[in-house]
Parts: sequence; C-alpha cells; structure tokens
Amino acid sequence: MPKLDRYILLKYLKTFLMAMALIIVIVITFDVSEKLDDFLNGHAPLGEIVYRYYLNFIPGFVNLYSPLFIFISVIFFTSKMAGNTEIIAILGSGISYRRLMRPYLYGSLIVALVVLVFGNFLIPVNNRTLAAFEGDYIHTRKQNYFSNIHFQARQGVQIYAESYDAKTLRVNRFHRDVYDEDYRLVDRISCSSIQFDTVENKWECTDFIHRTIDGNKEHLSRDGQSLRTLGISPDDFNWADDDVTTMNSIQLYHYIIREKMRGSTTVVAAKIELYQRLLNPLAIIVMTFIGLGVSSRKTRGGIGVHLAIGITLAFGFIVFMKVSTVYAIFGTLNPFVAVLLPQAVFGVIAAVMIHTAPK
Repeated sequence: MPKLDRYILLKYLKTFLMAMALIIVIVITFDVSEKLDDFLNGHAPLGEIVYRYYLNFIPGFVNLYSPLFIFISVIFFTSKMAGNTEIIAILGSGISYRRLMRPYLYGSLIVALVVLVFGNFLIPVNNRTLAAFEGDYIHTRKQNYFSNIHFQARQGVQIYAESYDAKTLRVNRFHRDVYDEDYRLVDRISCSSIQFDTVENKWECTDFIHRTIDGNKEHLSRDGQSLRTLGISPDDFNWADDDVTTMNSIQLYHYIIREKMRGSTTVVAAKIELYQRLLNPLAIIVMTFIGLGVSSRKTRGGIGVHLAIGITLAFGFIVFMKVSTVYAIFGTLNPFVAVLLPQAVFGVIAAVMIHTAPK
C-alpha cells in the first residue's frame, strides 16, 4: 500500500476508534448513574453488570452511531490536515483529488463491512443477552397474558382466541376456521378452552365442537374432553414476545414471511429493521465523503467551522431518517424506500460537495 494511503487510512481508523472509546466511557458513566437504582433493587452482581450488560451494550452502541462518529472523525483529522496545509501539499505534488479519496474509501469500506457483519449477526446475540439480563434484574415482571388474539396460522387457516396464558399454555374461547380457495368456510373447530400437553405434544380440548361443511351439507361432532394436534403450537401464540432486535437477519427474514402470512401489524417495523441492517453501512461511506468535502478546504475558522457545518448536516441526516421511518410505519411510504431515501439524498449531497471541493 502506498505511503499516502497508509498514512490517511491509519488516521481514519485511529481517530474513529479514539472517538468511539471516549464517547463509550461518557455514555457508560451516564448509563450507570441512571440505572444504578435498578441494579441495586434487582441485586445484580458486579460481574453480571460488567460481562452480561455492558460488554453486550457496547457493540450495539458502536454499531448504531458509527456513521455519526465516522463523520466527526473524518472532519476532525481532515481539518487538521487542511489546517497544516497537508491537503494543499498533496494536491500540489500532482496527486488528484480523486486519488486523495481512495484511502477514505478504503477506510469506509472496512468500517462498513464490520458494521454489516455486526448488525446482521453479532448484535442480535448481544441483544438477547441484554434482554435476558434486564428480565432477570430490571424488568422482572414479564407479560404472560394476552387477549383478543387473531392470526392466520397458514394459508386459509384463521385462529381466534379470547386469551392466552403463556405461563400455563392455556387458551380460552378457541376457534379455528379453515377456508377453501374461494374463501368459503369448510371447517370450524371451537373449544371453550385448550391446554397444551408438553408430554404428548397435543392440545387437551374442552367442549370440543367440530363442524365440516361440504356445499349445503354440514357434519357436526362433539367431544367433552380430547387430545388433538389442531395444527398449531404454543409458539404461534407468542407473537407478543417476539423482539426483532434479538433475531439475526436470516431469522428476521423468516419472521417477516410468517407475520405477513398471519396478517400481523408488526411486518412494517420488522422490514425497516432488516433494511436498516442491510443498508445503514452505506451511510458510513456517504458520511465519510460528506466529511471529506466539508473539511478538505482550509478556512479561517479552522476545525470549528467544519465541525459546525458537519454537525448540522449530521443532525439533518438523523432527522431525515427518523421522519422517513415514521412515515413508513404510520403512513404509506414503502419501508425499503424509507430506509434508502435519506442515504440517497445525502449521497447526492456528498457527490455535490466532492465535486465543488477545491482541487
């Protein structure tokens, strides 16, 4: 690797790591002061706090805010280079501005790749550990009772229930309707209650009523108490416990397919989570080149002016992301467009700033 690339790439990575290390110390300090009462009330051991909570909290924080701190890091070290006339010397030696951009691209690709792997596979594992820790020591009361349940178990099979107790695996006022391809009811099962038998892997049905409909003919059968499979499992009722942040991207993809079939309202939020994991690494590349375009010119105000412009742009980017996400969840904006749009718009801004930068 040429000396220039190695010099800028090392500055890029070192400044980013130092910035993240400093902010992590500050964030942990504030988080400890905020959660200290929860830790004490939950009698959380020090080892659990350090190893189960904060060691799993840090990767998620780094992954979430890496575009912002890449941006600040690029502005910081590039402004210093511009202030020391290093940029002018590099361009004056015959090196083109496009050639100067190469180590910035290398650095952004390295960080983007790490963020992509972390966000899709490592962070969900950390989030599961964090959720388990909070369940043990902070939010010790877990919701086990759900009411007014309605979902599609599979194509043409609708499930209705008055309530479900996740602790006892008991469902009250259970109905299962089966429809044919023309959306006509062909089969209905009703029970006053069903209780899952973990030994037999079947449901113990109380007041079982089974209706089968064939055209104008209807067959009715009853049974006071019986064991049946019903084509469902307790996991089908645990929809309220599903946390998309604890699933890796493969699991999340299958979750989206399942919830879409069930007609769940959580599909949009799950899609946004998946698209953010896949597309947010692009934000690192975009923010790198916006930072380069802002800070590569030497100004009288120095790094202060660059940071002011940079923080304004970063704030605009974050607000844009939040607004587009809200429009996707509560409006009609496509989730993929909602995630991609801010990055596309700021990608154009980055291209304009690079094009107009002094060369």
